Parts: sequence; C-alpha cells; structure tokens
Amino acid sequence: MPRTSTADAVFAALTPVVEGLAATFGRSCEVVLHDYRDQERSVVAVAGGVTGRRVGDAMSEIGLRVLAAGDDARNEVGYVTRAQDGKVLKCTTLPLRDVDGSLIGALCVNVDVSAINRATGVLSDLLGLSALEEPPAATTNFSGDLDQVVESLVERAERTHAVPVTALGRDERLGLVRSLHEAGVFALRGAPGRVAQRLGISRAGLYNDLAELKKDTP
Repeated sequence: MPRTSTADAVFAALTPVVEGLAATFGRSCEVVLHDYRDQERSVVAVAGGVTGRRVGDAMSEIGLRVLAAGDDARNEVGYVTRAQDGKVLKCTTLPLRDVDGSLIGALCVNVDVSAINRATGVLSDLLGLSALEEPPAATTNFSGDLDQVVESLVERAERTHAVPVTALGRDERLGLVRSLHEAGVFALRGAPGRVAQRLGISRAGLYNDLAELKKDTP
C-alpha cells in the first residue's frame, strides 16, 4: 500500500474525530481508526471499549474482508454481528482512500445494542406482543492478533466439517481454502505460510489449491 504524506494527513485529521464520535454516542459506542499500511498493527486510534480494541492491534475479520476488496471496497452501514463475548453489535465500516483512490484504511463504528435488544424483549412481554425473531448474527473475532483471527476462521471450518482440518479430503480442503479466500485472509502479507502450516500442508500445496480455485472462477 502507498506510503504518502496524503495518507498520513488523512489519519492525522481523523484521529481527533474518533474520540468525538464515541463521546457523542456514549459508552455503548466504540470508534476505531485503521491504517491498513501496517496490517499487523492497523489500529491507530480507538475510543470506547465495546470490543476491547487497543492501539497497535491488528484488523478483525471485517477488516480482512475490506482489505481483500481493495479499491472495490464500499461503505458497509448498519450491519449486525456478534462479538465473541456474546455482545450484539451494530456496525458501520467506512473505507478510507488516498488522493489517488487507493484503499489505505477504514473508520469503524461499533455500537453495543445488546441492552436495547433485552429492553425490547421486556417491553414486548409487558405489552403482550410477540417479539420479532431475528436470524442469529454471525460471530466476529475482534482479537488484536492476526494469527488468532485466522485461527478462528479455520476453527469455524472445522466445526462445519466436524473433523480437524488436517483430516480433510482434497475437495473439502478446497472448500476451506475458498472460504478463507472469500474472507480476505490471503490479502495479508505472509498469510499462505500461516495457513499452510495450520492445514498441515506445504506452502506449494496451498498455492496449488489457490491456482485450482482461480481456474474455477469465471
């Protein structure tokens, strides 16, 4: 990613905005500023403690998806996810761009709506109304460590197949590699080595899988 004075100016301008936005919406709100030029330590400013993010943390699964989209990344407003501690979050992710349009980071707003959901249930009971059933939100790993984020994605695949990833057959492994690719894992520097080790295959074997997927992509 480009290292330009323009990008530095974008982050310098937005850093004080982070604190102001979080303060405006109160303690249920967290605002995080990511600089994707340093993927291992993308969090450059944070206010609020909804997910426990800290300056110097890596990007989450959501960040991986945005990074993989690259210059095609678009605003994602008001989507719902669930943190690993069970909190239900309403989130907005706004990609940030350099003067030439290159993706350089993201401004993320996470609002804990768990209390609102509980209050809605109580009010529905009091009024004799049936609470609307919403589909369960997917869980997002907000760990500050990229290895843990990748690990959570692999573990999710293990649960899907009900076997360790090292025991997957060729077709099942291709499905796993496809899901990791769609999640944006391979946009990370050094990701193939990390993933190959976790899958118990050589890096060359993983590259063969990725080449096979590329052939299947229209």
